[in-house]
Amino acid sequence: MAETTLSEHFNQDFELIYANSPALKKEGFKIRHAVYAEELAWEKTQSNSLETDKYDAYSFSLLLRHKRTGIYAGTIRLILPPSNLLGKEGISLPCEEHYSISLFEKAGTADKQPKGAYGEVSRLAIPEQFRKRFCEKENSGAQGKEPVEINASMEARCHFPSIAIGLYLGVIAFSKIYNYASLFVVIEPRLKKRLERFGLIFEQIGDEIEHHGMRALFCLSRASFESECSADVLELFYSIEQKLIKQVDSVP
Repeated sequence: MAETTLSEHFNQDFELIYANSPALKKEGFKIRHAVYAEELAWEKTQSNSLETDKYDAYSFSLLLRHKRTGIYAGTIRLILPPSNLLGKEGISLPCEEHYSISLFEKAGTADKQPKGAYGEVSRLAIPEQFRKRFCEKENSGAQGKEPVEINASMEARCHFPSIAIGLYLGVIAFSKIYNYASLFVVIEPRLKKRLERFGLIFEQIGDEIEHHGMRALFCLSRASFESECSADVLELFYSIEQKLIKQVDSVP
């Protein structure tokens, strides 16, 4: 019997949903509030239980749905400032509040990154109850205060890596659909190493800073990802890409 591929395994359990309606966006805001405000207390709790900020006005959000239960198992957003708004007051990326714009222009070895050629990945959130549902109970406290970390020894016995990798591949696919060359993300270096196991090669371009733990600015080149990624991860990526293209094309 042929071994199940990464793509087959993922698509059996999950599907990525483009949050292209107010109702779907609200589902993502609920997850973000549950994780970032209620669980971690990094943001203020809101009476409507929705976590939003100014960047949502020019962001694309994705949801990951667990097929068997219909539960939304996570969310992530890709901030892509429209080119016609660049330079206007208040139009920026979250990471630009902590790092000099010159870092973005120097990123990458082949092409510089002029403002407008890149976006930022942020607000990856996976509900605590969903993590515990699929992870061994004895290890459920291993995450501490980090919403996107998990004990490495659990990876083979838990859906959590599939959730995180699926969401990251989703935003990479979105950047390709909208022809953005690079993505930036501020994450813990240890999470970067974990993602690299799956072929997501990030280049660190900024020093570590204290922001809910030590984090650094990383760049992911879409072209480098497709040329350097392993065959099994690329198979999953192209599967996700084709499904998202259909969802984008269906938007009036």
